[in-house]
Amino acid sequence: MMKTLFLHPPSFDGFDGGAGSRYQAKREIRSFWYPTWLAQPAALIPSSKLVDAPPARLKLEEILPLAGDYELAVLHTSTPSFASDLRVAEALKDANPKLKIGFVGAKVAVEPEDSLSGSTAVDFAAREEFDFTIKEVAEGRPLDAIDGLSYRLTGGAIAHNRDRAVLEEMDRLPFVTEVYKRDLQIEDYFIGYLKHPYVSLYTGRGCRSKCTFCLWPQTVGGHRYRVRSVGHVVDEIRLAKNYFPQVKEFFFDDDTFTDDRPRAEAIARELGKLGVTWSCNAKANVPRATLEVLRDNGLRLLLVGYETGNQQILNNIKKGMRIDIARRFTKDCHELGITIHGTFILGLPGETRETIEETIQFAADINPHTIQVSLAAPYPGTYLHRQAVENGWLDVSHAELIDDRGVQIAPLHYPHLSHTEIFQSLETFYKRFYFRRRKIASLVAEMVKSPEMMRRRLREGVEFFQFLRSREMTS
Repeated sequence: MMKTLFLHPPSFDGFDGGAGSRYQAKREIRSFWYPTWLAQPAALIPSSKLVDAPPARLKLEEILPLAGDYELAVLHTSTPSFASDLRVAEALKDANPKLKIGFVGAKVAVEPEDSLSGSTAVDFAAREEFDFTIKEVAEGRPLDAIDGLSYRLTGGAIAHNRDRAVLEEMDRLPFVTEVYKRDLQIEDYFIGYLKHPYVSLYTGRGCRSKCTFCLWPQTVGGHRYRVRSVGHVVDEIRLAKNYFPQVKEFFFDDDTFTDDRPRAEAIARELGKLGVTWSCNAKANVPRATLEVLRDNGLRLLLVGYETGNQQILNNIKKGMRIDIARRFTKDCHELGITIHGTFILGLPGETRETIEETIQFAADINPHTIQVSLAAPYPGTYLHRQAVENGWLDVSHAELIDDRGVQIAPLHYPHLSHTEIFQSLETFYKRFYFRRRKIASLVAEMVKSPEMMRRRLREGVEFFQFLRSREMTS
């Protein structure tokens, strides 16, 4: 087995580049997701090491000495950080010309040829689900015998092997918490709406929904929800609870954990016996009866992608959700005491000045505890990207998703709605949601009850205002 380094490379300060994040950008409040997609293959290779540079605040000069210690380096890249990640690969190769370097992630899954053409420092790209692809590379198998691999031949030409079969037996994957324990400092990982410290992991892959903008199901995970057994999940939580007694919350980062309701309820009942607090992603259509089971067994928070308050836009993006159902679901959560972090996207197909106003009002009406507002990002490999190119909503020669600081920009524009209007509407949305008397009162009450929450909210407040100030400078 080759001595293997798994690396989430340093790039922009505070940039959460995709090894675990859904939006590959620097957020309004500093936050970091676990590099679960890297931890999974790392768990298959006992001699490996995982280095997650952004949350550890490691710079390139601190990473380079590692190059001489390894035979194989696997870097997780993303569309926004790709140019920076190439520079890291080149620096590693310069430091150790014998180092074999591979890229993984959604970017190389859909653009392997272009990715490998970017630099001769990158020897291969592992497409789609890459866990066992990387394991076979580390075992020293001939590259032409490894499914799911694109690689550079001796003469410089690029070869593409056949696709790897989708992993069906998810229990074949070892626990990522073993790698978290071995290589990470869990206190480095922080999400504003989760208790700190937290641990996140996947209990399955894939999402049945067909949302046109969503990156992972269209590039890596697929649209079938393939799951680990209930016992396998519970055993890992039991182990993680033992490894990390300081953890205050576990988060299940499946695209939609509640898609399989009987299974979600079964896992919840077992978690209830362990006495852990947990949260997960959910669609805004979970029946009240299921919500009650989850809440009674430790569920604290649901991360819910509302996206918009306009039904036609929901139809346009194939969300498969109805506004009236979402309202009823949210009302149920409020009544049951389940906290909601709601996510919204501005600039989706069909967006107008009027629909932006409708969404802001919708968010205020349903009143999730906290929100995240993103700008529509046409990642390559998604239906939204193809649609935007075909309709002229995206200038392909200037299709950047972030600015030179790693912060999201508005790449889409429409005949009736400009880049600038979409970009500026994000700040308007945040201000109108959070600067309401009702919301300010609830946040202050939360802070008064907990000194720890007081410190967190004050820090987040400073970061939020710095974020708004930087956007004003950009606009």
